[in-house]
Amino acid sequence: MARVLYTAEATVTGGRIAGHGRTDDGELDVQLRTPKALGGDGGGTNPEQLFAVGFAACFESALGVVARRERVETGDVSIDSRVSLLPTEERGFKLAVELGVSLPQVDDPEQAVRLAAAAHDVCPYSSATRGNIDVKVIANGRDIGAVP
Repeated sequence: MARVLYTAEATVTGGRIAGHGRTDDGELDVQLRTPKALGGDGGGTNPEQLFAVGFAACFESALGVVARRERVETGDVSIDSRVSLLPTEERGFKLAVELGVSLPQVDDPEQAVRLAAAAHDVCPYSSATRGNIDVKVIANGRDIGAVP
């Protein structure tokens, strides 16, 4: 087994309808609610929003690692993350993700695509979702295309 670098711990009670989630260190403490768009009352966060923030933060970190390795200055990177909840034919649910990567100091579109593709290769969220859900990555307005 690989050496563990970090383990996050959290407890959720009540689920997504009227739940509560808290990390063991208390740094994240959220009310979970079904969004109004799904017929709920809103007034809290939901798993899709938490996943969107987590994926974007992880991807931005991976992008920073890749840029440092290649000695590329990217500027103040921002990631717009969209996580969609979709029904399946089996009456279940699945997710789809779109990450809009903005690299303000990377003028070369091909370099932006290469950096985003390399980040998608090393990001733990990308690795966890690869082959499980559709993930679309757009770097400076260009779709990075299929990444194995």
